[in-house]
Amino acid sequence: MGQVEEALAGAQRKAEELFAEVIGRGLIRPGVSESELSAEIHALAGLRFGVRRHWHKRVVRCGPNTVLTYHADPPDRRIEEDDIVYLDFGPLFERWEADFGRTYVLGTDLHKHRLVIDIATAFRRGKELYLKTPDLTAGALYDFVSSLATQAGWEFGAPSAGHLIGHFPHETSPADPRGLSIRQGNDLSLRAPDARGRPRHWILEIHFVDRLQRYGGFYEELLTI
Repeated sequence: MGQVEEALAGAQRKAEELFAEVIGRGLIRPGVSESELSAEIHALAGLRFGVRRHWHKRVVRCGPNTVLTYHADPPDRRIEEDDIVYLDFGPLFERWEADFGRTYVLGTDLHKHRLVIDIATAFRRGKELYLKTPDLTAGALYDFVSSLATQAGWEFGAPSAGHLIGHFPHETSPADPRGLSIRQGNDLSLRAPDARGRPRHWILEIHFVDRLQRYGGFYEELLTI
């Protein structure tokens, strides 16, 4: 593993540790609002890892708000007793980006717990497809993971399923921002190098939703490492 890969993997390990502390400290609890929980996690990241910045907005969603994607800006909501909650954070660790998302269920609703299992399974299967398919395109990966939602009885909740990750700020394409995301119809090879000939690294995002029951689940982490 090269220096870049080590740095990205290390940033993700710290993000995993941060989320584990969130659970260990019982921060996800009934009565706290999404904005309050976001602020508590940000403070914890600063205390434990010296994090001062996140490369994208901090996302905490609960209940019906979990159907919504990153780009939505819903009214702040308080977590309820039998709720479902997802976190999507992009902390910067020594200028290396992490992007980590997980879903948690308060209570015993079996349907919600199955959703958490299904999104983790879909991520694993998407990564397996990437590893065994050298010429896999961003569009083909999107089609694959979105089909897994349908097979499991859910709906894929977002028009994209991932994006680039790297040293902050990572590569962008202002003329065609969609060209550097995992979305339907994008024929870019996931193993195509960047403009400087360096390997690209990707985040895979899984968002399954049940629009009738008005909740969803989100799971993301590194695809390429």
